[in-house]
Formats: sequence, structure tokens, C-alpha cells
Amino acid sequence: MALQHSDIDLAARTLPSLDHLRRCTFRRISAVRRGSNPVYDVECLYPDRLIPLPLGDLLSARPVCEACMAEHIFRPDED
Repeated sequence: MALQHSDIDLAARTLPSLDHLRRCTFRRISAVRRGSNPVYDVECLYPDRLIPLPLGDLLSARPVCEACMAEHIFRPDED
């Protein structure tokens, strides 16, 4: 039997906004206080999770993460 989806379910299935950063199993984000606002530092732990590669804050890490060619490291619920 087919079930009808509510409008809420359909809205949740739309494409993410441009501000959305896909979740990665190798990315580590830590909050650091600089001044009165929190800043988030991003590190990449790919491939062995032993030596973190600092990527800077979220804004500077975005192009690096979006250009990542290792598609298998992104969480499957984000595709």
C-alpha cells in the first residue's frame, strides 16, 4: 500500500542550501573562542586519522572539502 507523504517530509528531501557542508567521517571540527564569538577550526584526518591536516576555519575549509575526490568518506545519508 502506498502512503502519501506530508509536506514536511517533502521539504526535508529538498536539496541542501549553499551553506550546507556535507558530513565527512574524517573531518574534525572544534570550537575555539576568539573574542566574543566562537570560531570553528577544521582539520582533515584522511586517510589514516593519525596526523590532522589543518584546514583553517569553516569558510576557508569549504572549498577544500567540496573539492575532495574521496567520495567514499562522505556519510551515505548526505548523498
